Amino acid sequence: MKKFYLVGALSVSVLLIFGSVCAAAECTSCHEKSNPALYLQWKNSAHGKNDIGCLDCHEAEAKDVDAFEHNGATVATLVTPKDCAKCHAEIEEQVSNSYHAHAGEILESKDAYLAHAAGGEPIAIVGCESCHGAKVKIDPDAPNKLSRKTWPNSGIGRINPDGSKGACNACHSRHSFSAAQARQPENCGKCHLGPDHPQKEIYEESKHGIAYYSNREKMALDSKSWVVGKDYYEAPTCATCHMSATRNQPLHHDVGLRISWTLRPPVSKHKENWEAKRQSMQDVCSNCHQQRFVEGHYYQYDALVELYNEKFAKPATDIINLVKSENLLENPAAFSNSIEWEYWELWHHEGRRARMGAAMMAPDYAWWHGIYDVAHNFYFKLIPEARHYNNEKVNAYIDDLLGNDPMHTWLSANTSEIKKAIKSGDFQKVYKNLFTE
Repeated sequence: MKKFYLVGALSVSVLLIFGSVCAAAECTSCHEKSNPALYLQWKNSAHGKNDIGCLDCHEAEAKDVDAFEHNGATVATLVTPKDCAKCHAEIEEQVSNSYHAHAGEILESKDAYLAHAAGGEPIAIVGCESCHGAKVKIDPDAPNKLSRKTWPNSGIGRINPDGSKGACNACHSRHSFSAAQARQPENCGKCHLGPDHPQKEIYEESKHGIAYYSNREKMALDSKSWVVGKDYYEAPTCATCHMSATRNQPLHHDVGLRISWTLRPPVSKHKENWEAKRQSMQDVCSNCHQQRFVEGHYYQYDALVELYNEKFAKPATDIINLVKSENLLENPAAFSNSIEWEYWELWHHEGRRARMGAAMMAPDYAWWHGIYDVAHNFYFKLIPEARHYNNEKVNAYIDDLLGNDPMHTWLSANTSEIKKAIKSGDFQKVYKNLFTE
């Protein structure tokens, strides 16, 4: 009986595989002609080589809001993380709990408001939602079909009709779904570049980026195992530092697990459980660097973040809040006053660039694209804009800041004396409290 049972079970397995292959053959017989590049992407992918066919991903239930009948099968155009979880359950859980999965919530943020109000809906769709993700809707005039306003969309935090969040193909582009592609910094550059989050440009300037582009062919990007210090060693990519395996850590799809500071808001704060997260990142660093090197980097990085916070971000936030509390804004709508734009760009653009430049060892972004612009806009745009209201409380705050805070009194000091203090080292006492002991 045991022998018969095993043979029977094997027969069922063979029939299931055979059925899957036959179903895939029915799909590919058409798509090979109508979408030849798509077909070849799938055929040469890990899915294609392991007989994972079209229906394995696209098959839907009749009750699904985006399901439709297609050549005898019930399918859906949209493949969601919930669909991918049938085979990749652990990865789907990790992604769903990550910052990436919540990126679509930008639709309720000031960024999206600004795009819609100052720009218009078309730019919010092709700009914000293409990276962050749209709330995918069904076309009211074509039931079960995806609305053209929200499809196509491969935003990392896409909000799907089945309730899931995210789009696996944001990083693993369809229909090849290549791990090698996802390991390369260019892949992250679809979203992480530009004036407010130029991580790709910062990486390219850094020694890490220089090493990568000089040694791309040695990076073992196609390797099934991709452990830094074992399978490759010439350079790290974005994936290396934020997701990929080390000798002590497994691959993880939550990109926030190794980030200790939050560099996005007006004032940076340490993240929850930041010490453990920093230790995880330092484990990555230790594959190429000695402990003293790693400690020195974080010492300098922390000081820059504290400099930005204390010298510029906190006073700028105090000033804009004081202007609002005193009801000084001429126009009621958000972003309809010059001072609001000055404050926004100070932290949302220049401030982020400075902090990210320091985090990723890119000196030009830390200074010329960063603190240089922060200082210029703080002293010669934000403060003059605040003074033009001629409000007693606002002026008193600014007078006290510039007249009594040693970080700002340089504006009215003797230049030669400041140069002497810098040369002798006396000037460092002004900023000593910004360095952690």
